[in-house]
Amino acid sequence: MSPLLDRPVMPDDGDISAAVAALPHVKDFLATHPGPEAVRLVVDDEHGDSLTVPRSAVELLAQVLAHMAAGQGVSIVPSQAELTSQQAADMLNVSRPFLIGLLERGEIDYRKVGTHRRIKAASLMDYMGADDRRRSAAADELHALTQEML
Repeated sequence: MSPLLDRPVMPDDGDISAAVAALPHVKDFLATHPGPEAVRLVVDDEHGDSLTVPRSAVELLAQVLAHMAAGQGVSIVPSQAELTSQQAADMLNVSRPFLIGLLERGEIDYRKVGTHRRIKAASLMDYMGADDRRRSAAADELHALTQEML
């Protein structure tokens, strides 16, 4: 497995301050320059070097900066990466036995390699998104019920 899966980058105070300062500029750039084109980045040094990256990479950078600005560690996991059951459980912040239950109920796709389960990162992310939507809908319903009682 990639070391990126094992150790998230944990921002220190300087990283958090830099992310807080940079995030509005990156978001503003993305909002004012729509389109699928590549983005040219200029390095502010004596050489004035630049590099061109895909717009999607800049969008991902904005997400990374938002997490870092909030003081959260960040890991990058390729969507086709296969995770062990422990890595997947860690990403969901649940126990490994709970994750195994989800897998066996068919809520998350996986495959077996011998006796070991391998979960595609994309499948795990799909589950996480669906779970977030279920939780949000439940919270909205609870809020609506609370408003009716007032």
